[in-house]
Amino acid sequence: MLELFRANQLNIMLFMGGICGIIAFFSLVSEVMSRRRKAYVVYLSMSGMLLLLADWLAYTYRGNQSESAYWIVRICNFFVYFFTLSIVHAFNLYVANMLKTEGGLVKVPIELKFVEVFITIGEIMIIISQFTGLYYTIDEFNQYQRAPYFILSFTFPILSLFIQMIVIIKYYKHLGERVRLSLLLFPIVPIVAAIAQIFLNGLALINIACTLMIVVVYTFSLIELNERAKNASSLEIEYLKKERESMQTLFEQTARALVSAVDAKDKNTRGHSSRVAEYARKIAEISGKSAKECDEVYYAALLHDVGKIGISDEIIFKNSKLTDDEYEEIQQHVLIGHEILSRITDFPYLSIGARYHHERYDGKGYPDRLRGDDIPEIARIIAVADAYDVMTSRRKYKDIVPQEKVREEIIKGTGTQFDPKFAKIMLYLIDMDENYQMKERAEIKELSGKDELNPVEYRSEISDGILITRKTTRIHMNCSPDGNDEGLPSMPALLLFDSLDGHIYTNEKKIKAFHYHEYGDIWFDGNTRCNRARDMKAEIRNFDKEKLDQENKENQRTEYLIEAVKFKDHALVRIVCRYRTVEVIVALPDASGYLYLAITGEHCHITDVSIDQSEEEIDSNYIPRIAEWISYIDMPEGDIPNMQIDDYHSVITEGHPVTDGMTMTFHTMTLPTARRVWHCPHIILFSSDDKKVDGENYREFSLIRFDGEHWESNGSSENKMVTNILDDFDSWDEWKALNKKGYDCVVNFKRTGNKITLTTENGGIAIRNVTNIPDNPGEIYVALTGDQVALTNIRYQ
Repeated sequence: MLELFRANQLNIMLFMGGICGIIAFFSLVSEVMSRRRKAYVVYLSMSGMLLLLADWLAYTYRGNQSESAYWIVRICNFFVYFFTLSIVHAFNLYVANMLKTEGGLVKVPIELKFVEVFITIGEIMIIISQFTGLYYTIDEFNQYQRAPYFILSFTFPILSLFIQMIVIIKYYKHLGERVRLSLLLFPIVPIVAAIAQIFLNGLALINIACTLMIVVVYTFSLIELNERAKNASSLEIEYLKKERESMQTLFEQTARALVSAVDAKDKNTRGHSSRVAEYARKIAEISGKSAKECDEVYYAALLHDVGKIGISDEIIFKNSKLTDDEYEEIQQHVLIGHEILSRITDFPYLSIGARYHHERYDGKGYPDRLRGDDIPEIARIIAVADAYDVMTSRRKYKDIVPQEKVREEIIKGTGTQFDPKFAKIMLYLIDMDENYQMKERAEIKELSGKDELNPVEYRSEISDGILITRKTTRIHMNCSPDGNDEGLPSMPALLLFDSLDGHIYTNEKKIKAFHYHEYGDIWFDGNTRCNRARDMKAEIRNFDKEKLDQENKENQRTEYLIEAVKFKDHALVRIVCRYRTVEVIVALPDASGYLYLAITGEHCHITDVSIDQSEEEIDSNYIPRIAEWISYIDMPEGDIPNMQIDDYHSVITEGHPVTDGMTMTFHTMTLPTARRVWHCPHIILFSSDDKKVDGENYREFSLIRFDGEHWESNGSSENKMVTNILDDFDSWDEWKALNKKGYDCVVNFKRTGNKITLTTENGGIAIRNVTNIPDNPGEIYVALTGDQVALTNIRYQ
């Protein structure tokens, strides 16, 4: 190895010298270093470059007896000694600068001042040696020869480096991690090389070591400076982010202040703007808007009624019906709001929401009587949310409207008052809110805002229900024993249930009122208890008893991942921790009910609960079936297959052409979970290229429900529906009971061109709906569907 180094040391010298020259150049043009530090780095790297150049020339021309070689050998050997001390001197200046600028020292350590003295003495001794041969001589063959006092030449640089090393160690923690390491290596490596060179004549170990350390110091210093620049940039970005957050907070506070001013003016509508904003945001989210767009919808809805500040108190507080003049004045609130908010030029959507939220989709709204898509989309969303909250809130002149009636009013307003797209989303939210909580808030927190539970006895503390659907719900949580001294078992558990509002009840009246029933319990060790579920099968995988015993012994916290998903009448719950995986398949009583999962346990501390949901739905093969499908349609079929419709329009027949004098017959029976009047058969009149509802070029002309309500089209047709309550109609409860029992239905159609008349009579409700389609849509089809109903023996005559 030494011989290889000896053979190639001249090339190494040239290479390292070139590197030092490059460092000097880049340091000179660098903008990240201070002027003083730049000067020291240039001084250091140039000294290294000149040292190696001198050493290279001295080695190259030794033994050459020409006159030029005579002078080159003598001059270059002098510079080798001189620039060695120059490197030590430059490094001394560099360390002093680093300690002051990076280490925070006010004064340069006195030890470094002693180094300056030693270097000065060392340079004087080099000059003396040129005349006395104290360190070295050049013989008659122009060869370098060590003198008896050669060892003395190492005294001054090594002593200086040693002192520098002590100083660096002393102030080590004052410097950056990378810089202090390179500074510490700088004196150590040359000292070791110097000691080696005493015994290895003919090798330029100390010179190459010094220049190598110059490269290391520069590299580490540059990395440190770049990181500081990056951190400074990050700090600046963080500052701008905080400033933006501060501005956002200020904007939110200003918006809330304006809303509070409106609420203060009319206490009867307090909270209206906030609820409308929540509903509007939810509509925007479901319609696929981005997070930014949802925020814009939210704040526009929050401030939609700010113009009421400018309406007189007499009109605001009037209990009786408004006169025409007063009604005209109350309509001015949209213009006043627009005027107020239009001054906020950075957020133009605010004034748009304020001005246009009372426009109607059919063009009969105010102030500009805009129609259809001419109404800004943000205002069309607010219009639905605003109308919904008016119906579901108490006013001085009315009580809260029943949810069934609210739904019907939204349906009636679809295509006339409301944009059909956003009205349908509102209907979806209503259908998903069977416990009628949206009269208070837009959504329910799964754990009521809590992220920890401390059940002592089993079920002494239980979370609210988490709705399980076809999209996999993932629950992350940590659990640790509660530290009881009695050695009682500690175990988290899950409770599977259904209720109208996702809450657990023990009171008999509330159990009945909220249709509460439990499917079963799942403990995290794989034990289960089946209640109203048809069956529960658990399987334990990847069990590691050693890890379990270790956790129990050390009383450690366990991290769990719970995955739960439901498809029709089956559910899969998977509980994963580092020593066990538990999989439980649950066969539910039916496919129509909801499944909620609640977290509980005994003698445990449950923390850090977080919930998320996948974007994709599972398919029918994801959960292995452990119980037979509960079918309510195992009976003779008619012209088309029987249908079990577990959810709203979850199954729809293919379209059948409507002809004059056509009759549709079928048997209907609502499912055991049905409890609403709209849980009944529905008929859709439509056109499409593929005979399918929502198919290619789909146009819906009418949706007729057997409870006597209808959903008008989005402007594609005109519908006139007459519903008569006959003498044999007793009550809606009796009508729902009849649907549970089941009955045969007959629907008659008459068609004259594009005018279709539908008539049917069921359970004391006679329906006659006339649909006029102004243009020629081609073939008109009828499809049969419903909500939580079994339809069998379907025939067309």
